[in-house]
Amino acid sequence: MTVVPSGGRPAVIPRDFPTNRGGLCQKGWTSAELLDTPGRLRSPLVRRPDGELAKASWDEALDYVAARISELRDTRGDDAVAVFGSGALTNEKAYLLGKFARIALRTSQIDYNGRFCMSAAATAGNRAFGLDRGLPFPVTDLDDSDVIILAGANPAETMPPLMSHLTGNRKLIVVDPRRTPTADVALRRGGMHLQPAPGTDLALALGLLHIAWTYGYLDTEERRGYRENRTRGWDETRQALTGWWPERAERLTGVSVADMRQAVHLLHTARSAHVLTGRGAEQHSKGTDTVTAWINLALAFGLPGTPGSGYGCLTGQGNGQGGREHGQKADQLPGYRSITSAEDRRHIASIWGVGERELPGPGRSATELLSALGAENGPRALLVFGANPVISAPRARRVADRLRRLDLLVVADSVLSETAAAADVVLPVAQWAEEAGTMTSLEGRILRRRQAIPPPAGVRTDLEVIQALAVRLGRQAREFPDDPDAVLAELREASAGGRADYSGVTPERLAAEEPLYWPVPQGSAGTPRLFTDRFAHPDGKARFVPVGHRDAAELPDAEYPLFGTTGRILQHYQSGAQTRRVPELSAAAPEAFVEVHPDTARHAGLAEGTLARIRSRRGSVLAKVRFVPALRTDTVFLPFHFPGDGAANALTNPALDPLSGMPEFKVCAVRLETL
Repeated sequence: MTVVPSGGRPAVIPRDFPTNRGGLCQKGWTSAELLDTPGRLRSPLVRRPDGELAKASWDEALDYVAARISELRDTRGDDAVAVFGSGALTNEKAYLLGKFARIALRTSQIDYNGRFCMSAAATAGNRAFGLDRGLPFPVTDLDDSDVIILAGANPAETMPPLMSHLTGNRKLIVVDPRRTPTADVALRRGGMHLQPAPGTDLALALGLLHIAWTYGYLDTEERRGYRENRTRGWDETRQALTGWWPERAERLTGVSVADMRQAVHLLHTARSAHVLTGRGAEQHSKGTDTVTAWINLALAFGLPGTPGSGYGCLTGQGNGQGGREHGQKADQLPGYRSITSAEDRRHIASIWGVGERELPGPGRSATELLSALGAENGPRALLVFGANPVISAPRARRVADRLRRLDLLVVADSVLSETAAAADVVLPVAQWAEEAGTMTSLEGRILRRRQAIPPPAGVRTDLEVIQALAVRLGRQAREFPDDPDAVLAELREASAGGRADYSGVTPERLAAEEPLYWPVPQGSAGTPRLFTDRFAHPDGKARFVPVGHRDAAELPDAEYPLFGTTGRILQHYQSGAQTRRVPELSAAAPEAFVEVHPDTARHAGLAEGTLARIRSRRGSVLAKVRFVPALRTDTVFLPFHFPGDGAANALTNPALDPLSGMPEFKVCAVRLETL
């Protein structure tokens, strides 16, 4: 999209681009209002002895932060300081933030909010294919698909422009405990809605694969040849399927055997097909295995790497793909390199001009990091860039309590988010239209974001903030350039030869709008479609991985008899810190609500439009009751965009997927109470 002046104020004009075809969602066309919102931060804030935040100069604020960091490192060690990043940061910011943490702060304690979004799919994708790129094919490939299985995603609300690629003459099979607007679209167009109980997506995928196997759908010459020549592990996976007959899957999930058979038959008879997963499949304490089960289904039918078909993950943040590639994850170095690989460490150390032993090892993942803040052996200071964990993290009120225990909390943001309001120092930074950089789309295409307008007086870019702090901590300014093109030049070197190779991405090629899909080695035209010849494992073969269903970490019982699940709505984004400041969006969705089946609500003594208390073992929230007859009677749904008494993540379970560190946002046991 393009930002242009309109009556003295910026306005957003959509571009006709392959992914959005000239369309924008409500959040997109109102986004310019954030640039001069009344709550915009234009001066650093430092907390005074009386507890109030007061304006300060940049030198005062940065000197204070650097002095406190140095003091904490001297007394408690380098890991006393932690960094929390974001999938909303540009590639350049994500790269420089990771470098800043590891050689300016010398801390291992860095992770980011993308751990809450795509980590399970990333882990599953790396395990199955040897490489993780959200969509390993251009979005436009979906246009020619006959059947698309959409497991745990609601793009009609969260990514409306994508819907033009999911409709048309194809059959859409939506897997979701709720009858979402996306499910409605599928049903209106002759597709299907499979409505499993929360936390049972894995069992459903196993039941579907069992049907495909036992009905002989996988025995075509083409599919057998694909599995024999392009995969490993099918025999072990097939053996693990023996206990997952569809009637058992029906008892666990609530999805009828007839619907499962119909869905598999549609997949079997499709000329081309795709399986796509989203947060609903991933945000579980078994999220990696759940995504793996859907990948196994796709591999069994020979979809990944086959022209016109495939598996993909729908990313959740503005730079959800690029943000997880260049080093702001606890276990990662730039170029999707591993921080535990001696070869990868040597390469990055040589680019950064430090000894390999000077690089710290892996730190805590996001939920573990937030839980350790202020603890005896945990970080005593936290620097936050582009995130609002007081709203977005699981067990959010406990996170707020951990932040209060810190000796220093520094937040770089454009508005006073709930996390910024709790900070000791707030640093006002530029917004998306006020700075340049690159982003990587869900299909792995690197895009140039041009600066449209200058930032307000008193506001700096994140790159300028990182450089200024690094210099105050004893590094050279040239090591932390504040020019995005200079950072990109270094990122190209750092990523060269890595799985996410950006070495061939130059400002000139981006300005010419070349379609650069990573990997883009030097001199390469890029890779729009991965896996067409081989997968990224050394032998070139994809991996089936046997998985089995296990219950969510917490199930309903007599005390908490309902499934509580969370998600997004059309008008708001993530923690709502920005979208709740846009009048049009706030008017359309002004307050927290809970979706409840009418029978469930009446059983709890609640009428539509009344205020209910929703309680879990971790806390309670207040929300207005909305009757939704299509909802399961054992399930309630809350959007997580609202603060205070309506903060849905006060309820959620911080139980983690042991492989990816993904928290269990999608399932917790709750009860409804009247006031």
